[in-house]
Amino acid sequence: MSETREALPKIVSAEEWLRVREQVLVKEKDLTRQLYALAAERRRLPMVRIEKNYNLFDGRRQLIVYHFMFAPGGKPCTGCSSFADNIGHLAHLRARDTSLVLVSRAPHAEILPYKQRMGWTVPWVSSFRSDFNYDFRVTTQDGESFGLSAFLRDGEAVYRTYFTTARGADRLRIDFNLLDLTPLGRQEEWEDSPEGWPQSPPYVWWRKHDEYGDTASPKDIENRRGT
Repeated sequence: MSETREALPKIVSAEEWLRVREQVLVKEKDLTRQLYALAAERRRLPMVRIEKNYNLFDGRRQLIVYHFMFAPGGKPCTGCSSFADNIGHLAHLRARDTSLVLVSRAPHAEILPYKQRMGWTVPWVSSFRSDFNYDFRVTTQDGESFGLSAFLRDGEAVYRTYFTTARGADRLRIDFNLLDLTPLGRQEEWEDSPEGWPQSPPYVWWRKHDEYGDTASPKDIENRRGT
């Protein structure tokens, strides 16, 4: 991927930049209001009662489950791994009576070494030899898929209230949201970017975080050599 200098945005004065930035800000605020309205609609979705006893709430009223693709004897999904990398401190969710947990079909003996390798502290449980993945249709005869479910506990009753997958899960990642604020974006071919922008096919650049090699900037590397 090479950067074409001529494709850079037009250089303007600070005053002109502020004027154009304000135009974009109007659209951003409108989209924010639409997202709040969508969240309000989401809160009013009907629910499905879960008849089986899946103990994942850890004593809290709400539960978020990330369905992590990791089949018994298989390899942990790279995309799911990068999603897990983006999960922050859970105290903020727990302050709102909400638990979050990763669930995979791989047995605990396979999950634990990988969790330790990745350095994660997020709870991760195994649905090995249970119907959990099948009940929520993230494992079918066609194979494994990923996604995120929300649940609500009301006394002894448990309900599934929401599910999303694909781009719906991608939009929750802080790294993608941050890249979307930059001039180069995610640098994937599906994006509408200026002619000559560096781009690659989606997904192919993803790695587990310890497989990228040295991602330090050239200046950082030079500073290391000087110490």
